[in-house]
Amino acid sequence: MGYNKQWENYTEKYQKLCMENDVIPDSLFKEYGVNRGLRDINGNGVLTGLTNISRIDSFCVKDGKKVPCDGKLWYRGYNVTDWIRNIPKDSLGFGKTAYLLLFGKAPTAEEEKEFKELMGKCRALPTNFTRDVIMKAPSKDIMNSMTRSILTLASYDENVNSNDIGNVIRQCVNLISVFPMLAVYAYHAYNHYERDESMYIHRPDPRLSTAENLLMLLRPDKQYSFLEAKVLDVALMLHMEHGGGNNSTFTTHVVSSSGTDTYSAIAAALGSLKGPKHGGANIKVVSMFQDLKKNEKDISDEEEEREYLKKMLHKEAFDKRGLIYGMGHAIYSVSDPRAQVLKGFVETLAREEGRMKEYNLYAMVEQMAPEVIAEERHIYKGVSANVDFYSGFVYSMLDLPLELYTPIFAVARIVGWSAHRMEELINTDKIIRPAYKNVLAPAVYVPLKERE
Repeated sequence: MGYNKQWENYTEKYQKLCMENDVIPDSLFKEYGVNRGLRDINGNGVLTGLTNISRIDSFCVKDGKKVPCDGKLWYRGYNVTDWIRNIPKDSLGFGKTAYLLLFGKAPTAEEEKEFKELMGKCRALPTNFTRDVIMKAPSKDIMNSMTRSILTLASYDENVNSNDIGNVIRQCVNLISVFPMLAVYAYHAYNHYERDESMYIHRPDPRLSTAENLLMLLRPDKQYSFLEAKVLDVALMLHMEHGGGNNSTFTTHVVSSSGTDTYSAIAAALGSLKGPKHGGANIKVVSMFQDLKKNEKDISDEEEEREYLKKMLHKEAFDKRGLIYGMGHAIYSVSDPRAQVLKGFVETLAREEGRMKEYNLYAMVEQMAPEVIAEERHIYKGVSANVDFYSGFVYSMLDLPLELYTPIFAVARIVGWSAHRMEELINTDKIIRPAYKNVLAPAVYVPLKERE
């Protein structure tokens, strides 16, 4: 499995061959009317399905014309901003929001209580699972460890292959409940065996919410403040769902349409989410700000920060990719409502943690970056801070390790995946199979002895 000189020589040779034979000219995509990434030239997604689960608004009609507007996100018909605002300050909303997305209605007090109690009872892994699966062959890639755990959990399910909706509900609620444990335990195993650090394996508390359990399981002393749990709870709610077209959710639809089991569908979604173009973006934001603070003399100097942003766009700073991370979104242009909601909680937490200087830097870059991008780049739509811009800062203030940033995204998004899986199973009986056009000319077979 290692990478030696023989592999180096072999792959160098055949990499060139793949590059020669697999390249498709850009002109052919235009010639055949193929929208790359299933998005048109204006950035609009190609319609591939219908959903009742969530809605994203980024445009409105004004004077008969479609114009960009402040973004809105709706969960089952409820504006997410209003939904979170109406959760009492002294309570957490993960369970209530998960119920809404899964079952399509806001729960009554009794329904919410019953659902939370059920999730608490489900926060248990099979006997010796942590020792025999999670702690064996630990990986610094926590998402891969979680995927292995999910597929192994299928072995413990006597009704694994049934796609009866009642059975799928059971499977999904179980997985939603144990996801924090799969993530945190995998991190502790990696931290112990690969970094030679102490290992703490705490048992979850069935009385606690997802955010509280996550913080409690992670920290050696199990201690956390309610504000910390509240801010993490808000971040989880905002990451739960974002339409049927995002890469991991679309993956869930595609894989579920084949008739496969719940564990395979969720594992496939995890594989999609771990990609840096999808779930790993907040890590890039944190790394970008670390580089900025390291290279700038005064992080409160607006001109100094403006020049740094220009250098990034010109591929002269940070990772030299020409990107300002946390800025822009495939759908939103004027504003990302998730970023707007999170920002208020971030400021409160920054005050408590004594990190207002850093918060002010984030706020400055949020305001400045769209101006710099507009000056330096020709863009078809506006640019604003996305949810990844502030979520990474939240996780750093909570002392969450970088290795858990994307897994925490998964802890939230599995709720949306579960809702979409059930929707796919209920509404469709056709496998999703879009067309790909072959653009290679027919070849004439040459006998082997003549190819030498």
